Amino acid sequence: MSDRQTQIMEAAVRVIAQDGVRGLRVEKLAAAAGVSTALIYYHFKDRAGILRAALEHINHRAESYTDPAFADLEDPRAQVERMLLLELQDTDEVRENSVAWGELRASAAFDPALREPLRATTESWNSDVETLILHGQETGSIPLDLDAAAVAERLTALVEGLSERWHSGSLTLDRARTLLAGAIAAELGAP
Repeated sequence: MSDRQTQIMEAAVRVIAQDGVRGLRVEKLAAAAGVSTALIYYHFKDRAGILRAALEHINHRAESYTDPAFADLEDPRAQVERMLLLELQDTDEVRENSVAWGELRASAAFDPALREPLRATTESWNSDVETLILHGQETGSIPLDLDAAAVAERLTALVEGLSERWHSGSLTLDRARTLLAGAIAAELGAP
């Protein structure tokens, strides 16, 4: 992705997080990105293309702040825990990403064009967690009798739900992180 496309996607995530998917207007996006509407259409063709690219961009941004889970940890179980807990951080980037992701996921219920890219992105996230769990089973840090795919799906779904509750003010960040850590321990066994 070019620097200009990245600039547009950063603005798209910001606008989606602030105004929701239904509030995303190309004119507003152009103003937020400091570019012309023609340039947006040149790069992304139409509104659906913008939304698909925004979803992909959110995924890449999440990888940038969850990749540190692998920097100094070798134990796959600890990597799973850190990677998921990094989705619940009080930083502008994580909050913006989480809110925009939730908006895109909610909109997919009414917008069939969003369903496939959202499904693919969710499957990729589940697969990353599942791979770590399987590796933990191979190394002995995670019990062998677990269904890695099911555990991964439950944990990622829980992160989404806790994130939405935190962002809506129904739950504090500390409580969300405590609940997630407890669920990880319940799913994977105590460290």
